[in-house]
Order: sequence, then structure tokens, then C-alpha cells
Amino acid sequence: MAKEPKFWLVKTESTCFSVQDLAKQTKQTTCWSGVRNYQARNFMRDEMKQGDQVLVYHSSTDEPAIVGVARVAREAYPDHTAWDKKDEHFDAASTEDSPRWFMVDLQLEQIFKEPLPLAMLRSIPALKNMELLRKGSRLSVQPVRKSEFEAIMKLAK
Repeated sequence: MAKEPKFWLVKTESTCFSVQDLAKQTKQTTCWSGVRNYQARNFMRDEMKQGDQVLVYHSSTDEPAIVGVARVAREAYPDHTAWDKKDEHFDAASTEDSPRWFMVDLQLEQIFKEPLPLAMLRSIPALKNMELLRKGSRLSVQPVRKSEFEAIMKLAK
């Protein structure tokens, strides 16, 4: 029996790689590289599966917001940026024989007509327990409950 898809949220800085940048990629798909937090890595490596839906969140902006939806197009594989000495995500402890970091491929499904700002999300009762809204939550890859995903999709309509 097929498992129910899971739901996720990934954070990105819009000045580094925005949802609009994702839209410009071949097949609107990119590798989600550069994650250097072990818990976020474990979510990608161990739990993200092809077909899972992913909220795209722009952080480090004047108005942080959920801006669209992607889906996992390819499950976890070693993050090659860790082996590139010229890349800002280089990690000498990660090797091709023993990779420390992993990435998934994401494919854009939708850019929201209007971003869903963090301040507005905090006012929605159905989202009160969402990881994103928890004080001190900083994970760049985090799980989202199905009910939270559905509430966000209603807000985006």
C-alpha cells in the first residue's frame, strides 16, 4: 500500500534563490542544496519522498512569507556542493565516499498570487501549532501537518 504523502516547508532567502528563480529553471526543477543543519538534513535524507508537497518560504526579507508550492521530484542524494572548495557550502569532512550532506530535487507547482506573510499566518487559529510559528524555530527544512498545508492552500486561493 502506498504511503500518504508528507508535507514540508523549506526556507530560502529571496535574494539568494527565490521562488521566481525556481520558475526559471529547466522544467522548473532544481536541486535543494546547501542545507547544513543535521536535523534538516535528516528530514531530507530520511523522510522526504517523491511526490511530497513543499511550501516555499522566503525568509530574511522585510516581510517573510510563504510564496508558493513545490513537490519533491527526486529523493535524497549526496549534496555535491559540499565537495566543491569554491562553494560557500564546502565541507572538508564530507567526501564522495562518505557524504555528510544530502539534497533533494524540488519542482515548482505554484507561485501564490499574493505572498502569505508571517504576521498574517500567526493570526490563523488552524496554524497555531505550526513549526514555522514556534518561537525560536530556525530549521530550513521542516515538517508541516496535512491540516496546516490545507489551511495554507485555502489562504492562497
